[in-house]
Amino acid sequence: MNNTPDGNAENKSEKNLLEKFLSLFTEVKPGEAGTALLLTLNIFLVLASYYIAKVVREGLILSEFGAIVKSYSSAFQTVLIGAVVIPVYSWLAARLDRKKLINYVTLFFVLCFVLFYFMAVAKLTLLGVIYFVWVGIFSLVVISLFWAFANDLYSTEKGERLFVIVAFGASAGAVAGSYIAGKIVTAIGNAQMLLLAAAILVIAMLISNLVDRRESRAAARRTSAARSAEAKESISKGDAFKLIFKRRYLLLIALLVLLLNWVNTNGEFILGDVVVTAANKATAMLDGTEAGIKEARGIYISEFYGDFFFWVNLAGFILQLFFVSRIIKYLGVRIAVLILPFLALASYSLIAIAPIFSLIRWAKTAENATDYSLNNTVRQMLFLPTTREEKYKAKVAIDSFFQRAGDVLSAVVVFVVADWLMKGVTEVAIVNLALVVVWLWIAYLVGKKYFEKTAEKQPSEAGGFGS
Repeated sequence: MNNTPDGNAENKSEKNLLEKFLSLFTEVKPGEAGTALLLTLNIFLVLASYYIAKVVREGLILSEFGAIVKSYSSAFQTVLIGAVVIPVYSWLAARLDRKKLINYVTLFFVLCFVLFYFMAVAKLTLLGVIYFVWVGIFSLVVISLFWAFANDLYSTEKGERLFVIVAFGASAGAVAGSYIAGKIVTAIGNAQMLLLAAAILVIAMLISNLVDRRESRAAARRTSAARSAEAKESISKGDAFKLIFKRRYLLLIALLVLLLNWVNTNGEFILGDVVVTAANKATAMLDGTEAGIKEARGIYISEFYGDFFFWVNLAGFILQLFFVSRIIKYLGVRIAVLILPFLALASYSLIAIAPIFSLIRWAKTAENATDYSLNNTVRQMLFLPTTREEKYKAKVAIDSFFQRAGDVLSAVVVFVVADWLMKGVTEVAIVNLALVVVWLWIAYLVGKKYFEKTAEKQPSEAGGFGS
């Protein structure tokens, strides 16, 4: 793979109007707006596609199988990621340049969308479970690949400034995708939404190719010495998991992601359980066949999640637009990484005391909005001071396997609390409170290590990544 750093930093003495406008939200220097906005559009489209797919996912699995099977499906998804997805992805990453890697991976998922469309039309048995497992893999791999690409383009200094704008595209795409899905699912149905998600993903791939070509041309104008230094940083054919366990900083990030998703997935079970209860009550008095009632229940759940995701992402959008850059600028990554676990501590304390539907909904709204905006931006920044191999191999392994390992552990919690002990929402919230304490400690260690690594790397970054 050819490393392409901040090649669009042109020799301009003054900002243009667009750069002046973007500087209202974060510091943007002359020549930086073009690639930053293309990356923003790129992740906007990826997230819009994902959220359309995600709304369909919730309707398919919860209407037919419920929240418990959803948790168990997440556990199977993790096994599949560790045994198949990561080894195959690592093999591809070591052999393909980044453009081919992005194109091949994206086209694979586009074809899968089309296949699922025909499966949905045929009303295939177990589609909800199969699709649920696949969507989890799709979201983790495609989104993580995008951020690996973005990390490859920017130095630590530029990434800390410009990721705020790029992540704004993620927040906006999530809002757009969930809003569109919530408004049209009743009119066109779940199957047709899959084709829409596929079409949006194709456009995102084309934008990635445009950015890659733009940055490759910029890199060609740099000195041969700089290009020679970049070429030395290749990706080995070694195992991604060995890389993670060998380097303490990567292992700490992996534990951070695991705990974050463990807590979040427990929270999703809590929300899903109360939503299914509400859907059952809403459709209990309907006349019609069993299949018709099941479909009505699925539409009810899809509409709820469309509305829920919309408000989550709107709140995340506002946080990203007006608060994230200021938090990172004035508090730094070291403090910012602690904010979400402190918020989770407050949320699950309230849920444990008063487990009512409205409180659960809005507590999860606040938690998820912060996760998708501030915490997501910070989590992507953690890889800025890492090597190219750590970005393309270790990052995807962490963002997929270790994130889904949290789902496995959540499935264990659901089994013990809901199936074995026959308990419910309050008890799961109490488990989350214990997990958040550990999460806070790991977040502190990650922030400390990031500060140390960026302090070491900063002097060499004056000329851009790889200088």
